[in-house]
Amino acid sequence: MQIDETLLQRLEKLSYLQIPHEHRSEMIAQLSEIVSFVDNLSELSTEGVNATFSMSDAPTRLRDDEGYVERSINDEILSHAPHAQEHFFIVPKIIE
Repeated sequence: MQIDETLLQRLEKLSYLQIPHEHRSEMIAQLSEIVSFVDNLSELSTEGVNATFSMSDAPTRLRDDEGYVERSINDEILSHAPHAQEHFFIVPKIIE
């Protein structure tokens, strides 16, 4: 895959980012290098490798699925909101 100005513009649009003109060529070079590295991975033979292969035989650690609320964090986040009430953001109604 070749990274060019057209693809960079599309990536900007999809990511809602704006890359300054003076950094565009550097960004294209870096993205091209990343894509080239990932393309190298496609050359690896995975024939005979189990799809669930893992580097460790240790089982995945599980935890109880319990809800946890830290009110001080919620209050800190909501303190930056223009409108909040009873631990919720207040936003304008957009659907009738």
